Amino acid sequence: MTTLAPAPDVDAPRLPAPPTPLRRVLALAFAVAAVVGVLVLAFSWPAVTAAPRDVPIAAVGPAPAVVALRATADEAQPGAVELIAATDRDAAVAAIEAREVYGAVVLGEQPEVLTSSAASQATHQLLTGIAGQIQDQLTAGAVAALQEAAAAGAPAADATLPTVTVTDVVPLSAEDPRGSGLAAAMFPLVLGGLAGGIAISLGVVGALRRVVAVVAYAGAGGLLLAGILQSWFGSLQGDWWVNAGVIALALGAIAAPITGLVAVLGRAGVALGAVLMMLVANPISGVAVPPEFLPWHWGAIGQWFPPGASGTLLRDVSYFPAADATAAWLALGLWAGVGVLLSLAGHVRTAARPPSTATAVGH
Repeated sequence: MTTLAPAPDVDAPRLPAPPTPLRRVLALAFAVAAVVGVLVLAFSWPAVTAAPRDVPIAAVGPAPAVVALRATADEAQPGAVELIAATDRDAAVAAIEAREVYGAVVLGEQPEVLTSSAASQATHQLLTGIAGQIQDQLTAGAVAALQEAAAAGAPAADATLPTVTVTDVVPLSAEDPRGSGLAAAMFPLVLGGLAGGIAISLGVVGALRRVVAVVAYAGAGGLLLAGILQSWFGSLQGDWWVNAGVIALALGAIAAPITGLVAVLGRAGVALGAVLMMLVANPISGVAVPPEFLPWHWGAIGQWFPPGASGTLLRDVSYFPAADATAAWLALGLWAGVGVLLSLAGHVRTAARPPSTATAVGH
């Protein structure tokens, strides 16, 4: 004879959960404090350590004048600029438009400083500062010559003091003259790529379906952001469709690696992808300041991660069509391709498992 077990008493009071052990409380508090410290360090480090280091600037003029200019620049800010000789003003302008240099100093009877505010506001300010230094030297030289002539009893010459002209060769758009819209859009672009990758990873089942979702998301995001940044704000210039394609590739290059990591590692891939893009790649992207302003070789390394490559490529296609953007295109394409390959690897791995062992996230 089978004895039936008594039904559970649904009205029985539940015992309260025991208090969290003090050791776990302290460990959690210290872990959260450490995370906050890492976040503050990652986002404040570029601004605190930023300083011009070997910023390439073209120099046009006689060799003695270029040597004197180099000495003046090193005295004002040691190691801040790297002067690159150019044959004439036209060659210097071509180098600026190709983003080989950030500006140029043309020495002669009518000295001129060429800048490109579209490349960076920081280097634009650096070059205008150099223009001021040259003007001060010219003024001091003219005053000294007048004083010497007066001391010798010679009549003062009626010479006009040369004025240093500052010319912005590649200016920002009239709708965004300080580049605020373009600079402010880069962080949401990175955040958008992360959000898209995480949402697709958690909301879409199937590695191949996640690839389709990333492509659709990146395409829609590229069209939407190009409409905002170029058609509405006027922060971007150049071909509208090319700009939209760059934004789409940037979103895909950030989102695809996250979905790929999730396909291979499971939910741990979300955390790994977010840390890689937000805490590693974003601070060294060279978006807030030029790559040359970051210490060691971090600026150059950051150009091979999606945040840095997307910022550089968007400026290139928008303002510097003559620039060689091969490296930025390649970097974004590699990251997007690696993400797709990881998704395919995760799909093959999951398909080979028995159905009972395939997890929703990995599959």
